[in-house]
Amino acid sequence: MVRNLPHDTFLVIRYVKRRLTVLIDIDGKHEWRDCIDVLGVHLPRGYYFGTSSVTGDLSDNHDIISLKLYQLTVERTPEEEKRDREVFLPVVDNLKLPGMEAPLEPMSGLALFLIVFFSLVALVFAIVIGIIVYNKWQEQSRKHFY
Repeated sequence: MVRNLPHDTFLVIRYVKRRLTVLIDIDGKHEWRDCIDVLGVHLPRGYYFGTSSVTGDLSDNHDIISLKLYQLTVERTPEEEKRDREVFLPVVDNLKLPGMEAPLEPMSGLALFLIVFFSLVALVFAIVIGIIVYNKWQEQSRKHFY
């Protein structure tokens, strides 16, 4: 919805007190509309802000004309300051990130036995059916009238 517009598009990303807000102006009216507003975002310190115009299979240009970055000074309690220093991975409250699933429990002995048993029964069944089909085919190939 921002491609091939006759005017510039703008984006504001704001992160204040664990709240990530993204505002957009894509209509060229200089009016901000909400795009994303997420509470409980924990970002670690020491990361850098970066941009990319890689578009995959699209062949048109995406130019980033300018970036304005500001560091806001926000009053924090000593407890908030300590919590912010303990964040090592980006995380959002009440949201699972991909790849952060709990490990699967190992199978019980009974489940493993049943899987192996029924696999062997199916294998024997397939071999018997194969032998029957092969014998029928051999019998049919011998009955030629010349």
